[in-house]
Amino acid sequence: MAKQIHLAAFMNGGPMGTTGWRHKDADPAFMKASYYRNAARILEAARFDLAFIPDALSMPRSLGNSFRPAVEWGSGTPRLDPLVVLGVMAGVTQHMGLAATISTGYHEPYNLARELATFDHMTDGRAGWNIVTSFQDAEAQNFGEAKLPPREERYARAEEVLQATTQLWDSWDDDAIIQNKPTGVFGDPAKVRSVDYKGKYVSTQGPLSVPRPPQGYPLLIQAGASPRGRDFAARWADIIFSSNESLESAIAFRADIRKRAASFGRDPDQIKLLCAASVVVGETDAEAQAKHEAFADLVHPLAGLSRLAYHCNVDLTKYDLDGPLPTLEDVGVQGHYEEVVEFAQREKLSIREIGRWYGARTEGNMIGSATTIADNMEQWMERGAADGFMVQATHLPGAFTEFADHVVPELQRRGLHRTEYPEGTARDLLGLNRPQRDEWMNRAER
Repeated sequence: MAKQIHLAAFMNGGPMGTTGWRHKDADPAFMKASYYRNAARILEAARFDLAFIPDALSMPRSLGNSFRPAVEWGSGTPRLDPLVVLGVMAGVTQHMGLAATISTGYHEPYNLARELATFDHMTDGRAGWNIVTSFQDAEAQNFGEAKLPPREERYARAEEVLQATTQLWDSWDDDAIIQNKPTGVFGDPAKVRSVDYKGKYVSTQGPLSVPRPPQGYPLLIQAGASPRGRDFAARWADIIFSSNESLESAIAFRADIRKRAASFGRDPDQIKLLCAASVVVGETDAEAQAKHEAFADLVHPLAGLSRLAYHCNVDLTKYDLDGPLPTLEDVGVQGHYEEVVEFAQREKLSIREIGRWYGARTEGNMIGSATTIADNMEQWMERGAADGFMVQATHLPGAFTEFADHVVPELQRRGLHRTEYPEGTARDLLGLNRPQRDEWMNRAER
């Protein structure tokens, strides 16, 4: 039997990227619940594993130290609260996982544990947490800091936050609640414990006020690309998102992650790596390419640069825009930066040209007919580059509709994608084990 492709959907809690809102078929009603309900229904009907919403805790100021470009071009803003948006989507779905980005830099473990445990209970075990350490100085400035702490310090805090949060989830045994009406005993105090976690960056007493989540822990998701980020992801993550410019770099990334996971005593098969795939579907390859070129024509170079500066946390206006991209030592999202460098060096692009490309970039060579896209996805799977794909829509709802109507049936015909959902939690969909109580200890101590 062919290996099943896991499919996740990348969608903003706001307009789709720098250019997606300009597409002639884009729904402008991203501030309304109906926008997200519609997308959720499309994805669940296509039997997606997961819907994912990114987030950041600021208006981007990376280009020219001003939020004007972000407002003018729609790069990285607006950002609605992802858990609230996912709650709307949960109401019209029953099976698909629902993952929110939440920063370990500017949230405390108790609130994190409580919100995500509650969401996991309310969705019958479908919650996911994309763990980020924040990547923009503008985020730090919204919380009383002049700039982000160094990367190592951000990850050191993230380690503590993960340890404290998982201990809070583990503060209840799965069978602690009794609800014995004749005796009047609601729960067994012997099966609930204090946490008393004290670290350098965070501390919490516990126990949590919410019993253990249905999944044990909600899905833990990460996208670290730096050496430190890869270690963190290999230690903690159930799902890892990657952004790769080529098949070869994707193969190398997955092999590295699996090696690191094994070094931490984890089963590499218990980590699912999903590669970003910006999909443009046409009846033919030529039609799809024409659709992509029409979309790219909507990109203003400064809009693309605003998006790139936002992801890199570097003011690119300091450099000659008609010259090459210089080597940047400390960037926000390492994976996006490496992808840009790989492409720009190969194509010999100036910074201005990079901006236009980045505003409508496609990842994974997923432009073409349904057959071509399915061929490419199958090749990436067979070559060991991925366990599935994070499908990124150019615009909503049309891009997801086209993928669901054309590519999904082709994948199903090949036996690469489910036709019905199994019963169970989001972990069951992805073939991931439910963490035992105190699983955090196995990961934290290696």
